Order: sequence, then structure tokens, then C-alpha cells
Amino acid sequence: MATVKDLVELDPAQLAERVTAHWNEAATEHAVRQEVVTALVDRLTGRSTVMYEVASREMPARSLLCLKRNVDETGAWALGKEFIGIIRDPRLPRMPGRRGAMFSIYWGQVSADSDGPMEFCKPVPDTEADALAEQFPELTLRVEPAHREAYVDLGPAGPDGIDPTRFALAEQALWAWAERQGTDDEQFSLNPGDLGLRITYLASEPPSEATGPDCDVAVPFA
Repeated sequence: MATVKDLVELDPAQLAERVTAHWNEAATEHAVRQEVVTALVDRLTGRSTVMYEVASREMPARSLLCLKRNVDETGAWALGKEFIGIIRDPRLPRMPGRRGAMFSIYWGQVSADSDGPMEFCKPVPDTEADALAEQFPELTLRVEPAHREAYVDLGPAGPDGIDPTRFALAEQALWAWAERQGTDDEQFSLNPGDLGLRITYLASEPPSEATGPDCDVAVPFA
């Protein structure tokens, strides 16, 4: 009733905006449920269906400023906000594109019963890395080697972050893809423990707080 009271007090343009936002949210939730049902039916009937298209890309060696901590699923959100607050400092240079995008790494399961650890990383120019590390002692500087990674594009994260079901289905698609690759090539193997399953956060175009950054889930492999 409180929601209805708020709505009837809006002018037509504001009401139309609220109704549109509500319907978009409902449509997104319905699409996620449909994906879950499809995955469940496929598993029960013995079919193997990849829910997302998997691609691969080359990533260069990069200098990273990182914040790593053991956190559960509640603490992960707080850790992300803390990291974003730090990297918004104007002293940190902005590197364009995926090469310079912030990303998070899951070094272990992050849930109500498991505390990762989890790490947030911001690429910085190699020539400025040491100087920047001195200016931000709360962050750790390290260099990640060049590698290939398989990834799934998730699109906009949404105002509340990535839906856990979408994340789980994307991860399932990555492992299913890797299993097929291993069948075709005996030299192929995924090494998530070496570099870690990660989510990359790319600025949406145009930037929007309503949709959040564009995201993909990736796992490095060799």
C-alpha cells in the first residue's frame, strides 16, 4: 500500500518511468528463471547445454594495485565499495578499455559459509606502478603475467550487482566449454588456481547508474 501511495502521487511522466523500470526488472528476473529451468531440465534429461556463448582472448602482462581479503558474500560487497572508494582518487591514472578495467578475482568460494579469499584489482601504467604503490600503501602492487582467458559476456550488472544465478550459469558454461576443449586437445587445461576466476567491470556506454557497468566472467587458461 505504501508503494501504491507513492505511485499515485507521481505525475504521468514520473509514473511512466517507474512502471517501465518495474517491468524491465520483472522481465530480467523472468529471463533468469527461464535459464535456471532450462539448465535444470537439461541436467535431469542428460543433455549438456551451454547457457552462454564462450569466447577467448589474449590478455597482456599488467601491473596491478590490489586489495585482497577473506570475506563472505556480505563482506564481498563491502570490500568492493571500499576498493572503489580508493581507486576514485584522482591521483590514479585512467587506462582505457579492458586493459585498464577494474576486476575482481575469486581465489575461493565466496558464500555465506565460505570466505574466499577475494581480491579487487586496478591495472596501472607499468612506468608509474612503483610510485603509485607508495601513494596507496593500503593496496598491494603485483604484476600479472600475460595469458589467455575464456570469458562469458554478462552485459550490464544492474544497480544491485550481478545476479548470483547468472554468475553461476556463466561459470557452468565456462567449465562445459573447457571440458569440450580438453576432449579435442590433450594439451589444453584450465588453471584457475594460478590466476583465478574473475569478473571484469567495463564502463557502460553511456555510463548509467541504473544499469551499472558491463561485466564478463573469465577464467585464465594455458
